[in-house]
Amino acid sequence: MKARTVGRHFRESFKSLGRNGWMTFASASAVTVTLILVGVFFVIMMNLNMVATTIEEDVEIRVHIDVAANEQDQQVLQQKIEGIPEVKTVEYSTKEKELDSLIDSLGEEGEAFKLFEQDNPLNDVFIVKTKNPEDTMKAAKQIDKMEYAAKVKYGQGQVEKLFNFINAGRNVGLVLIIGLLFTAMFLISNTIKITIMSRRREIEIMRLVGATNSFIRWPFFLEGLWLGLLGSIIPIALVSTAYYYAYDYLAPKLEGHFIKLLEFSPFVYQISGLLILMGALIGVWGSLMSVRKFLKV
Repeated sequence: MKARTVGRHFRESFKSLGRNGWMTFASASAVTVTLILVGVFFVIMMNLNMVATTIEEDVEIRVHIDVAANEQDQQVLQQKIEGIPEVKTVEYSTKEKELDSLIDSLGEEGEAFKLFEQDNPLNDVFIVKTKNPEDTMKAAKQIDKMEYAAKVKYGQGQVEKLFNFINAGRNVGLVLIIGLLFTAMFLISNTIKITIMSRRREIEIMRLVGATNSFIRWPFFLEGLWLGLLGSIIPIALVSTAYYYAYDYLAPKLEGHFIKLLEFSPFVYQISGLLILMGALIGVWGSLMSVRKFLKV
């Protein structure tokens, strides 16, 4: 395509935006409203996913070693556990360390357990983490059958419910986001279609004088692109500002807890880039779908 032709397409797309001011405003507004909803929903879902990932990473298998096992037996057991394909790490914790952790976790009430320091009734423990948290149950069942694995704990029953809840939440979020995007495409397509309907005579004349479909389509393609980009400006500003203040307020309060928010930077820039891309794709798709019917032979 010649540079002069490209310039002509750009000029025509800008002129069209100016000539159809109200329709331009309506189309950009449709994109704006949808992207605000998508942006807010994305921020919430990404942070919930962060919390879910943190919870998943905290899931572990605690293998209580039989008191009859000597040092060599413990090493053999550790090697067997490390040999399980799903296992990522195996950490050894002595019964003394386990007692100290128990006392610390109970606070003032844990002072009474210091009496057991002379005659510690706890077991040495292997703390096992899997590569994929959802493989925890599978690995635990294999470890439970091993010699000198006196007791295997991983929150049986609760862990399965947790993973099911997290997966259901992620799937619902994905479906809602896809639904919002398709709604936006439908709205922008119909809004732009009204604009193109008013210019169908112009398209017919261009076809009669021999203009190719691609020559006719390019200005509308660019027009949809500008509409999408215009519609993404306000959502980016609103979402970025809202997240800045939300993060500034909530992050200090959540410090020390397992719940953490995604850091403002680079998260807000990633969301901004995503909204720009969505706006551009929605605008282009809406324009191309609307003009297609007028280009059929």
